[in-house]
Amino acid sequence: MGAALRRIQVGSALSAFGLGFTVPYLYVYVAQVRDLGAGTAGVVLAVFAMAALAVLPFTGRAIDRRGPLPVLIVASGAAAVGACALGLSDGVTSAVLSAAVLGAGTAVMQPALATMLVWCSSAATRTRAFAMQFFLQNLGLGIGGLVGGQLVDVGRPSSFTLLFLIEAAMFLVLGVVAATVRMPGTPSLDDAVPTDGTAPRAGLRVLLSHRAMVQLCVLGFVIFFACYGQFESGLAAYGTEAAGIDPSTLGIALAANTAVIVAAQFVVLRLVERRRRSRVIAWVGLIWAFAWVVAGYAGLGHGSQTMATAAMISTYALFGLGEAMLSPTVAPLVADLAPESMVGQYNSAFALVKQLALAVGPAVGGPMGASLHGPYIVTFVLFSLGITVLALKLGRQLTPVQDKPSLTPVPSRVVAVSLPEGEPAVAPTPVR
Repeated sequence: MGAALRRIQVGSALSAFGLGFTVPYLYVYVAQVRDLGAGTAGVVLAVFAMAALAVLPFTGRAIDRRGPLPVLIVASGAAAVGACALGLSDGVTSAVLSAAVLGAGTAVMQPALATMLVWCSSAATRTRAFAMQFFLQNLGLGIGGLVGGQLVDVGRPSSFTLLFLIEAAMFLVLGVVAATVRMPGTPSLDDAVPTDGTAPRAGLRVLLSHRAMVQLCVLGFVIFFACYGQFESGLAAYGTEAAGIDPSTLGIALAANTAVIVAAQFVVLRLVERRRRSRVIAWVGLIWAFAWVVAGYAGLGHGSQTMATAAMISTYALFGLGEAMLSPTVAPLVADLAPESMVGQYNSAFALVKQLALAVGPAVGGPMGASLHGPYIVTFVLFSLGITVLALKLGRQLTPVQDKPSLTPVPSRVVAVSLPEGEPAVAPTPVR
C-alpha cells in the first residue's frame, strides 16, 4: 500500500478501536450507570441509528463536491464532540442529543473513508484495501471491547466517562491522521464526459437508473438484514430463549465471530480475489443458510445443553466466515460501479441501505427470535438463500471486469469504464 492508503487504514483502525470501547456498554451506561431507565436507553440507541438515516442522504453529494477528506475531518470532529458529551451526560435531553451527534458523525465517516480508499487504490489493489480495512476494523472493535471491559465499573460513572473520552480521542486522531494524507486528484477519463458537450449526469436519478447498482443495493439490504441486523437482537433472543444458553455465552459467540474474521480474512482473500464476485456472494448465502440450520438445531434439536451451546457458537463463527468473504467483494464492487463523479454518492447510498437494514432487522427479528422460534429460523434460511439468488442475478448485470477484476492487468480507479474500440488503455500514474 502507498503512504496515503496506510494512513487511512491506521486512522480507520484507531476509530474502530474507540468505538469498541463504548458500543457494547452503551445500553448499560444509559439505563443503569446514569440511572435513566431502560426506556431512555432504548431511545438513545434508536436516535443513534436514526441520526445516520438523517445525514447519509446528503453525505454523498458533499463528498463528491468537496472531496472525502474535508468531509471525514468534519465528521470525526463531530463524532468526538458527541462521544465526549455523551460521557458527561447525566440527563435524558443531553444523552439523546449527544447520541444524535455521535451517530451522525460515525455514519458520515463510513462513506468518506470508503471513497478515500477508492481514490488511493486501483482495480488491482482495491480488493485487498477493503479487505484490510475490514480486518483492521474488526480487530480494533474486538480489542477495544476487551480493554473497555477491564476498565468499566457500573458503580463508578467516571469509569464510563473515561471510555467515552478515549473514544473521542480516537476520533480526533482519525481526523489528524486524515489531515496528513495527500489525496490524489480524481482520474481524468475522457469517456466520463459526454461527447455532446453537456455536463456529466449525476444525482439520485442517475443512481436509480443504474440497474446493477439498484440490484446491489437490494442484495446489500438482504445481507445486512439477514446477518448483521440479527447479531444482537433476534439471534441473541433466540439463543437465550430457544437454545437456553447463558447470556454470557453470547460474548463468547461474538468473540468467535471476530476470531474467525481475523484468522481467515487473508486466507479467504487469496481464494476469492481471482474468482467472480457474484459467485463468491452466492456462496456466502449458502454458508449463512447452513449457519441458520445449525442455529435451528441449537434451539429446536432437543440435544444436550452442551451441544446447543456449541451449535450457537458455531453459528456466529460461520457468519464470520461469510463476512470475511464479503469484505473484499461487496464494497469494492460499489466503487467499481460508480461513475467518476458519483463515487461518494454511491458509497453513501449503500451505507444508507446498510443502516436501514440494521434498523429494520432488530425490529423484525427481535420479537420473532424471542417467541416464534421455528418460523424465525425458516424465515432467515430463506433470506440467506435469497442472497444466493440475488447474487447470481446481479452477476448477469455486471461486465466481466466488474465481476472479476483480475481479468484486466491495467490499474484503474474506476472499473466501470469502456474505452473506444481500438483505443489503447493508459495506466494512471501510481499513487505515492
